[in-house]
Amino acid sequence: MAIEVRPATVFEDVKATVGPRRPDANVCWCLSYRIPSKENLALQGPARGEFVQSLCRQDPPPGVLAYDGDEVVGWAAVHPRADTSFAQSRKIPHIDDLDVWSVWCIRVRPGHRGEGVSHHLLAGAVEFARDNGASAIEGYPLDNEGKKIDLTMAYVGTRKLFERAGFAKAADTDSVLNGFPRVLMRLDLR
Repeated sequence: MAIEVRPATVFEDVKATVGPRRPDANVCWCLSYRIPSKENLALQGPARGEFVQSLCRQDPPPGVLAYDGDEVVGWAAVHPRADTSFAQSRKIPHIDDLDVWSVWCIRVRPGHRGEGVSHHLLAGAVEFARDNGASAIEGYPLDNEGKKIDLTMAYVGTRKLFERAGFAKAADTDSVLNGFPRVLMRLDLR
């Protein structure tokens, strides 16, 4: 398997990784941290997909996609922290004023899990942020100490995944997900 990671400009591929099976469903679409809470709650059904489609046309697009040949196999949301809810979070600390990017969702499609796709996605998110001028990139994964995580909560990644990608713990957070604390992991890109 030769995984290639590209900017998420193809809406149909973003839809295949994070979109709903039914167009009227109110799934996340990876918007929960990307836009203010009130706007996120106001977007319902097909309007959520339409909004994501508009993000795919922006520069930079809303994240990166992993491909195995022509098949999309994964997604990572990555964008400047200033344009996300992490900029104002009370649970995830803001440790300095660097032009930091955040990576907050890593999703591998069923049938491709356990093949290292998440490692490729995180590496691709780092390169994407670097190519777009980021001075550093942060993630907010679970510090699960190797314990099993509910698959629906694994989207934030694990501390071990981020450490393998060269990130170091920069701070504790007040955020807990699936019973595990989240930590702020950072990689300097300067």
